[in-house]
Amino acid sequence: MVIGLVIHASHRAVFEDAARTLAGVTLEWVVYEHEDVVRRLVAGLLARQHVDGLLLGPVPYAKCRDLLPPDLLVAILRSAGLDLSLALFKALARGWRPTPVSIDTYDARTVDEVVQALELDPKQISCLPYDPEQSVAEIVAFHHSALTRTGAEYVISLRTAVAAQLQGSTRVLGGLPGPATLRAQLHELALRVQSKQASALRFAAGVFLVGKAGPQLDLDRARVGLMNLLLNTPEFGDAWIENRGRRGVVVFAHQALFEQATSGWVSLPALGQAQETLGIRVVAGFGVGASARSCLHLAERAATRAEQEETPGAYLIEDSGVIIGPMGPAGSAVAFTYREHGVELEQLAGEVGLSAATLSRLAAIERTLEGRAISPSDLASQLGITDPSGRRLIRKLSDSGLVEVEGSTQLHRKGRPARLYRLRIGTAIEAR
Repeated sequence: MVIGLVIHASHRAVFEDAARTLAGVTLEWVVYEHEDVVRRLVAGLLARQHVDGLLLGPVPYAKCRDLLPPDLLVAILRSAGLDLSLALFKALARGWRPTPVSIDTYDARTVDEVVQALELDPKQISCLPYDPEQSVAEIVAFHHSALTRTGAEYVISLRTAVAAQLQGSTRVLGGLPGPATLRAQLHELALRVQSKQASALRFAAGVFLVGKAGPQLDLDRARVGLMNLLLNTPEFGDAWIENRGRRGVVVFAHQALFEQATSGWVSLPALGQAQETLGIRVVAGFGVGASARSCLHLAERAATRAEQEETPGAYLIEDSGVIIGPMGPAGSAVAFTYREHGVELEQLAGEVGLSAATLSRLAAIERTLEGRAISPSDLASQLGITDPSGRRLIRKLSDSGLVEVEGSTQLHRKGRPARLYRLRIGTAIEAR
């Protein structure tokens, strides 16, 4: 599990302290001095490393939110009432009166709860809740106004840039969440990632049905053609595919494989391929359940529902009752397929000791990476196999010269670094 942390340089020690109790997690640190570089640094992280989750404050999130993949789990740091209470007591320990005070970024509700719990005068507290549209200059101007208007003796600010500008003109306390709050939010994000990964490893089934038209012989031929199409589709390289007669073609695999093939249950390019290459109308249903039998039952229900649509499509039904669909044939399947590179790929697969379908799928993944390196665990995730299987596969590819080492995933001194590898399958095929 890899979690990215986007933090200001001055906060790293606090985050390191909070992360000490987090086991089984590799942390990727994105450390910035100025907010303007956050977007570039986060883009660099996403380009070089797969991350399962990202923890960052509201300001960094506003700077890079459009860069974040839709399937990436994101946690936005929120300071709790405990952190504000500690800041107020810290002021008291320094001999300052707790109020009047000017506060930024905290939610108004959090401030109200603390004021009520500590029996403070709300009229003595100026609060500016976080707004991504507000500039540092506007926040500084708010505090200067509060200092004049209410006679506030100091400022509590969560913004490093704001605190830097106020230093020298007034007393400032940072309101960064303490280790307890940070630790809780880190653990919560890790549990969300773990839950998502466990869900992706659940077993699932897919049922592909040929439209009922023409004599029985034509249907039999259509089902055989459909089965061959799925067998030669890189996305289904590691799936179990079986011809089930009148029930069509059945595919068994981990849920993660189907999620990848459907772009997160959005579209199913194989339906369009069946129409274009075989001239047949195909619908599909997917089922996710506690057993192979329940998966198949749910997939058949989903396929039956898809048959009721006017155009080819697919549905997903989970045992929790969730129904997703219809998924259309929008998009295109991976162009780098076994059929297009038959002889060369078969020869190379035989030399490496892999099936042609698996090697074709690896070549397809290489194309999607566009020259970027990948770790064994990330490759395993994309293939829908276990991490040990991913490492064994990398060793086999390395022995055949189909990957090369390209750096490490962990630059921080803590934790064991994992190597990155660049796939070279396309180059090997073109050289033949």
